[in-house]
Formats: sequence, structure tokens, C-alpha cells
Amino acid sequence: MIGRVRSRLGMRFYATARGREPVRDWLAELDPATLRAVSEDLQTVQIGWPLGMPLVRKLEPGLWEIRSSVPTGIVRVLFTVVGAELVLLSAFAKKSQMMPKDELAVARKRMKDILRG
Repeated sequence: MIGRVRSRLGMRFYATARGREPVRDWLAELDPATLRAVSEDLQTVQIGWPLGMPLVRKLEPGLWEIRSSVPTGIVRVLFTVVGAELVLLSAFAKKSQMMPKDELAVARKRMKDILRG
């Protein structure tokens, strides 16, 4: 029996109309240990997609979160998949059990922007 061949997803950052990339900017502000942990998780998702818990959780149709445990706590990166690309929409340090409604709203809006073209 031949196993399924997985292809690596490309990755891009959501860009605003002015060309700003909020997730890239957020990552640039992280301390080295946190950046390393988040980068490793992003790479794992790129290589192993589709993945599930505990690393990736589906939030709603077309929207997922990468769940990174980092030295300073918990980090989430919200993303969508368009074709063969992982599109990073939003990222934040999680401070409670609940998903911040404002972060979810931002990710939904950005996902709609991406899907509209």
C-alpha cells in the first residue's frame, strides 16, 4: 500500500490595503524563545497539514488556530488556507480560556477580505 504524499503548504501573511502585515509585525516583537516555538509550530502545520488537536483547532468553517505553548504562556495564530497557502490572519498572547472576541472578529474580517480577492 502506498502512503499519502503530503505537500508542504506555502505561507503568507495577511496584508492590509496599505501593505502592513500585522502578524509579521507581531512576530518581530517576540522574544527569541517565543519566536522559535511559534516558528516551529508554523513549520509543523506547513509540513503536516491537515492537522488537529492539540496543535491545531478548527474554530469555524475556513478558520483555524495554531495553539503554541511558549515559555511565557500561550500564543495563538489564527489562519485560513487558500489553495496551497496558509494565510496568517491574526496572532496574540492568550490571557484567558476564552477566545478574545475582538481577535476572532479581526480574523473573520481578514479571511473575508482574502476570499473576496
